[in-house]
Amino acid sequence: MDQKNIVIIGGGAGGLHLATRLGRRLGRKGRASITLIDRASTHIWKPLLHEVAAGTLDTGVEQLGYIAQANRSGFRYWPGEMVGLDRANRRVSLAALQDAAGREILAAREVPYDLLVIAVGSTANDFGIPGVAENARLIDSRDQADAFYEALRAEVLRTLDGPPDRTLDIAIVGAGATGVELSAELNTALDLASGYGFPDLRKRLRLTLVETAPRILGALPERVAASAQTELEREGATVLTNAQVSAVEPDALVLKDGRRIPATLKVWAAGIKAPSFLKEIDGLETTRNNQLVIRPTLQTTRDDAIFAIGDCSSLTPPGEERPLGATAQVAQQQAIHLTRNLQAALAGQELKPFEYNHKGALVALGRYNAFGSLGKRGLLGHSGLFVQGRFAQLSYASLYRRHQLGLFGFWRALLYWMTDLLRHASRPGVKLE
Repeated sequence: MDQKNIVIIGGGAGGLHLATRLGRRLGRKGRASITLIDRASTHIWKPLLHEVAAGTLDTGVEQLGYIAQANRSGFRYWPGEMVGLDRANRRVSLAALQDAAGREILAAREVPYDLLVIAVGSTANDFGIPGVAENARLIDSRDQADAFYEALRAEVLRTLDGPPDRTLDIAIVGAGATGVELSAELNTALDLASGYGFPDLRKRLRLTLVETAPRILGALPERVAASAQTELEREGATVLTNAQVSAVEPDALVLKDGRRIPATLKVWAAGIKAPSFLKEIDGLETTRNNQLVIRPTLQTTRDDAIFAIGDCSSLTPPGEERPLGATAQVAQQQAIHLTRNLQAALAGQELKPFEYNHKGALVALGRYNAFGSLGKRGLLGHSGLFVQGRFAQLSYASLYRRHQLGLFGFWRALLYWMTDLLRHASRPGVKLE
């Protein structure tokens, strides 16, 4: 029997976990060919990008090379960016690969598949608001986070070189987890930098967090949101709720009520949408945010051979009114379940429906505090248990450690954890170069 080709598009939290698991269970044993395709050559856990943007995380240390992971785990990695789909002939179209100067490295090409998994993630949604694309920055990828840090560093230097009353004005639109955590991380970064000869730097920061909804962190319990807002305001941030942005100008946000928020740096972290190329791609059903509509088996509604997981998919569980949230927790659980379903599909067996186990939600506010609510089957087995302080910070940190555990196994993950402890003890807490 010919070996089946399982192609996974996207190496984020869900895609990389899936490729690793399938590689170990099928690829190493020659039961299937597993190929992971991503336009980047390295992986970094998306919930860490706000730390990259603030300069409190070194991507050179935390990144994971796809080639090395593929070699260790029994799958193949190939660089590429999906731009099209031919369902009739079961082929994925990839764009030409170019270097930084625009020279072609690989021509546009097609990759055959027997089973296809789309896990291309999401990006912020500008909702068609004028000036967002031209004047605001996103932090949905490592490149974007690195670019924001470079811009932040430049503005810090300009601020220090200016008069004593010159301020560093930053505005963040969207008070979900990304916007809230970035707000706190920027305060943390400038606090740490103040200890290296810039004592008044932190006092010059004027940070505004803008949210259209009545409160921040709409996906989290109200007590968590209220505690987080109190902490942000204690740190000096201005939090505006019920505030709708109507335009983004080069030096300010313009609100629908006419207010103007001065800002040299602007971050757009409001809403999500899947990549535009997915919109009704070759007849597949999509939402208005370009997400692929999937069934409980994680198969797309119009093609049994195509699956989707993570932020680029939309699954409304039976009996629920709203689809599952776009979180790393959902993507990783879907990857675990899909590993079993793909094995069943290869064996001609019935696929089982995915059941999401909500283990709670946590938000970390830099090094100042953390808040969260543990799910009914979470860490302590309690329903809706509110946590804060050091315990919440440790619980939040454990999410990344569990991510590493799934990719590396216990012993290699333990070495990573020990290395991190030593590095944090010997290096500055913020990038100074």
